[in-house]
Amino acid sequence: MTTTTRRGLLQAAAALAAGGAAAGARSADAPPRTPFAVAPTYIPIAGTDQLFPVRRIYCIGRNYAAHSREMGSDPTREPPFFFQKPTDAIQIVPAGETVDHPYPTLTKNYHYELELVAALSKGGRNVTPEQALDLVYAYTVGLDMTRRDLQRAMGDEKKPWEIGKSFDHAAPLGYLQPAAKVGHLKEGAIVLKVNGQVKQSANLNQMIWSVAEQVSKLSEAFELMPGDIIYSGTPENVGPVVRGDVMDGHIDGLPDIRVRVV
Repeated sequence: MTTTTRRGLLQAAAALAAGGAAAGARSADAPPRTPFAVAPTYIPIAGTDQLFPVRRIYCIGRNYAAHSREMGSDPTREPPFFFQKPTDAIQIVPAGETVDHPYPTLTKNYHYELELVAALSKGGRNVTPEQALDLVYAYTVGLDMTRRDLQRAMGDEKKPWEIGKSFDHAAPLGYLQPAAKVGHLKEGAIVLKVNGQVKQSANLNQMIWSVAEQVSKLSEAFELMPGDIIYSGTPENVGPVVRGDVMDGHIDGLPDIRVRVV
């Protein structure tokens, strides 16, 4: 390498370093420049003009004893376990409206799971169950939609089953209802109808792990933050839907949601 070539490379490196330093300085004063925009995910807050910014979606598995048994587990021994969905899986379902929900690709066995959803406005680590509800800002009705055949196939192969849970529109839910207005929901009917026929029917007090206990257990594994939401588990009798089916989700104390599979 000649002296001239070496000098040219050093000058180019210095120019890049200077550019990086300048970009770093700009970032403190202005939004970062990006090559494209990524839309954030928000959930409307009922009765306000505010939107709830979603950071993460946590889901608890097999949190009602009968559902745990129908999925082949023993609820007397199994600790809570969690998985996540991507934030852009959220599909907003306004109260009083029927929202079209696209049947996803790759599956021939598409299942509903009706759940209470809790939204956090505070975070923390190692939160006690007694402190946990202080983090909960609001509740709503949600559906944890599942490509059951893909989930089971991955489970049989001892592979991660995100493909069964984490896909476009996999998390329909209603507007958030602030806990300051509706209270902390610990009991009450949770009912899903498909085409007018009851498919799931239970009581929130039948959860194995309460919302407060879920928040506490999650905070042992993750630092919870404002913007996190938690799908708190589904009752027994999950089952399939096909195009044309209409799902009505009800939880006492919250507005219903209605979704049509298309």
